[in-house]
Amino acid sequence: MNWAETIILVLSGVLVGFINTLAGGGTIITISLLLFLGLPAGVANGTNRIAVVFQNLVAVLSFKRQKILVFNKSIVYALPTTIGSIVGALVATKFNEGLLEKCIAFVMVLMLFFLVYKPERWLKGRPDLQEKNISWIQVVIYLLIGFYGGFIHMGVGFFILAALVLSSGYDLIHANAIKNLLVLIYSPFALAVFMLSGQVDYKTGLILSTGNVLGAWLATKYAVKWGTNFVRWVLVVFIIITVFQLLGLIDFTSMFRLVVPGP
Repeated sequence: MNWAETIILVLSGVLVGFINTLAGGGTIITISLLLFLGLPAGVANGTNRIAVVFQNLVAVLSFKRQKILVFNKSIVYALPTTIGSIVGALVATKFNEGLLEKCIAFVMVLMLFFLVYKPERWLKGRPDLQEKNISWIQVVIYLLIGFYGGFIHMGVGFFILAALVLSSGYDLIHANAIKNLLVLIYSPFALAVFMLSGQVDYKTGLILSTGNVLGAWLATKYAVKWGTNFVRWVLVVFIIITVFQLLGLIDFTSMFRLVVPGP
């Protein structure tokens, strides 16, 4: 790996860490870049998890320091999410990825509709939902989200936020903090699966992590300072970008080819 590739990895890590902490979908950039740098798809998928772990560790610590993170029910949500992530990581190489991406794009379009048409659902928390015990439907929802997160992780933040806001009653700021905690809890398990399969490039993952950490720290500061409406519009922008990528209307790999020297 030359210096240009190292710099691009770090800078892209900053962008991805910021995007993933506030919204989601940044992993599209990471996976595209890692593939272009010559990593096989499975190794790119596994290597990205190193940066995800460090990124969410920093985000969780920062949200906790700012007294935004709520632990009371977060661990309950984390259990099915973690179980799902382990299963998802185990079957990561045995699923029709293209079909899954089209389904994800469809769901994200629905989320985009509610973000624009019913913004109050995302801006204000609902204490009545927060105080309820977790239902079996929520267990299934978080189990499926965990499965997807373990499988490919790309855009999983959108689904966690949707579940925490629409199903569990949190506003976007607190949902963001809990989202990062859930990802932090399940990601090491998914990473371990890829490590045991020999699908992790440790050097590349650690270099990428340096940028992700900085991006995550910046995102937590802006999320709290600018409030829920700012986070909502960040979500809108990156859902649109993610949908375009999943439908083949944007090709991040081609974009990176213009600025990154070939491996």
